[in-house]
Amino acid sequence: MAVTQQLARIPAAQLAACRESADALDALCSFTAAPDEAYLDLNWWPVILKRAWAMAGADERTFALLRRGFDGDEEVNPAYRDYPYGIFDHPVTALEPPEVKAVAEALRSLTPEAVHAVVPSDPAQIEAKLSPTALEVRGDLAGFLAEQHTILRDFYEEAARRQLAVVLWWD
Repeated sequence: MAVTQQLARIPAAQLAACRESADALDALCSFTAAPDEAYLDLNWWPVILKRAWAMAGADERTFALLRRGFDGDEEVNPAYRDYPYGIFDHPVTALEPPEVKAVAEALRSLTPEAVHAVVPSDPAQIEAKLSPTALEVRGDLAGFLAEQHTILRDFYEEAARRQLAVVLWWD
């Protein structure tokens, strides 16, 4: 089974419950504690998007916020590492609503067109600049990358608009 980046947007009170209870966090990470539209599976796009954002000219502050959109802040509940079938290699992290808003603003600062424009056409350059993972994409890499940026931006904008927290993990 491939390990992919997962995000869930949830109310701050639910995040607090996950911080207190490994059972609550397990339910969230098992996709049963929130509606389907609260989750986002980003597959391996974070690896490629981080490099594209740097190439697109994100300044240091913006780039740090963009990375937080994939990395989160502190671990939600360290006890979950010992949970049966839990996620122990990649801790489950989260962003509180104010940080979610900051990430949403950073994502808005880079347009999908800017992300699209930085994708090289030469496969050797794609591998060197974006990662070997980018070579596995079949079809219009630049178009798909711009689309993934848009999906992530829209996910964070909705979370920010609703003042939700975002929980992040690799599954």
